[in-house]
Order: sequence, then C-alpha cells, then structure tokens
Amino acid sequence: MPRLINADKPHLWKTDIAASVDQFNQWFMRFAPEAFRSTHIETIEHVKATLLATRDLRNIDAATLKDNPSVLSMLRMCTAPPLAVDRLIGLAGVSKNLVGRMEDGKLPTKMNAAELGAELTKLCSILSRLLDRDIFPWLDAAKDPTDHERNRASTIVAGRSCSDVAKDSASSERKMQQLSVLSMYLDSRGYREILTPGKCYYTPSEPGTYTFFATIPAAMGKYAFLPVDALIQPKVQRADGRPVLVQCESYGSFPQARRHCGVHRETWRGLQMTYGDDVPFALMLCGHFGGGYLGTLAADGMDWVWQHRLADLVRLGV
Repeated sequence: MPRLINADKPHLWKTDIAASVDQFNQWFMRFAPEAFRSTHIETIEHVKATLLATRDLRNIDAATLKDNPSVLSMLRMCTAPPLAVDRLIGLAGVSKNLVGRMEDGKLPTKMNAAELGAELTKLCSILSRLLDRDIFPWLDAAKDPTDHERNRASTIVAGRSCSDVAKDSASSERKMQQLSVLSMYLDSRGYREILTPGKCYYTPSEPGTYTFFATIPAAMGKYAFLPVDALIQPKVQRADGRPVLVQCESYGSFPQARRHCGVHRETWRGLQMTYGDDVPFALMLCGHFGGGYLGTLAADGMDWVWQHRLADLVRLGV
C-alpha cells in the first residue's frame, strides 16, 4: 500500500481547511469581478441570438429547437421563474439525455425523428407557457418589439444566466491556475513538461517529466478511459513503472464540493479496478472542502495534497 499523505491526519484537517478557504477567497477576489463583467457582455449577445432564432420568442417550436438546440439553455432563463435543467425535464416529461445534449448545443444521435419531434414539442409547450411576459411585453401586445424593448429584455435575461456562465468561466480559470501552480512546483524540483498529452497509463515516459490532460485506459465497460489532470513520472521510478496521477479540484462552497464528491469516488474506483489499490493517485485541493468531504475520501481510501502545501507530493515520490 502507498504511504498516506493527509487522509490519515484528521488532526490537521481543520487548519488545512481554513488555509485552503483563505487561499481560494484571495484568488476569487482577484479574478471573479472581471469574469462577471466579461461574461455579462457575452451573455447579452447570446440572448439576442436566441431572440433572433425564435423570432423574438414568437416561434418556439420543434423545428426551431432542432435547428438551434443551443438556444434551450437561454430559453430556460426566459421563463417565470427561470427553470433549472432538472425542473424543465420534470415538467416536460422528456429525456434527460435529450436536454443534456441540447445544453451542449447538440441533439441525441440515436433518437429517431418521430421521437425527437415529440420530445421537442413537449419542451416547446412548457417553455411557451411559462415565458416571463413582464419582460417580453411585445408577446401580449402582438407586435414587433422595439430595439429598446429587445435590449432591455436581453439585459435582464443575461443577468439571470451570467452568474452560472461566470461560474463555469471561473471554474475553468481555477483549473488552469492550479495546473500553473503545480507546474511551477515541479519545475522548481527539476521536472520537465511533455507538451503532447499521454494517451496510455503505461506509455513509457522519461523519469522527471510530467504531462497535463492525459487520458488513461480503465476497466469500466463503455467508460473505457479516464481523464487525469496531471501525469507525473518521478525521477526515481516506481518498481512497476507507473506514473503518479493528480486530479485538481477547487470549489467555492462546501455544498458544491460535497455534490461533486461522487465524481471523485467514481474516478478512484475506476483506477482501483484497473490498477489495484496501490495506484499512485491524489487529489490536489484548493477551496472549500469540509471535514465531512475529507472523511468520505479517507473512508474510501483516497488521498490528497493541498495546494498550499504541495511539498507533500514527496510522499508519492515526486
């Protein structure tokens, strides 16, 4: 079994949690304001594109959604109240896969035309029924909106949705910032980055190198591959030649971290199923991770390093 890093040290968790939260909050105060400003402007343009595609919300039908599946995410923000994905699925009684694909701007590839048309029609029925007519006054007036009405409505809808967009932007930025910190740490220890992502867990790599955004095979049926944020080959290689795997995680609230705990556990199970319990894997944490979250990881045999104390990676041979 590999040497434990932090999972067996609950007496340190409280101090580390506080340090991690402070580090995240310092980053958020620097980055988040700009994220919200830039995404608000961008989101307004997305709302206007949605209005254009639907003839200012007067043409919400199956054909329109089929031609423009990406407008669904913005149409959800045009209702009163705005609809979360799960709420829309429940109200319309449609496939979760269909809505999930449309949120990504795509349509299901294996749904036949008749079924797709019926599902899209049910979505249109709910969306049209719940449109917030207070911010779209032209719907009841049965007239074209003025430029001022359209701009005002676009700004309001953008305000509803840009918070989520900014969160996604912030999450992506956090990931890159964490990888930058990890890169600087590894470089300071004489490691060298390999820019071409590794495609296989057992791909030979030179000792003292690391790769970001690698893909490794896993014995998980149709989910045959697992993405990992960092693949590090120690200077002194393990006897089995396996590199150290690191997954970066950062959340702005304790509930958000708890909601994603299951994802980490699935990754860990996939690695264990394929490579055994001694697979060298750790989460790199920065943000809001409570004692309950850490306890769950520890109970499952998972381990972690804190971004504010990356020197702990030495316990994995890095």
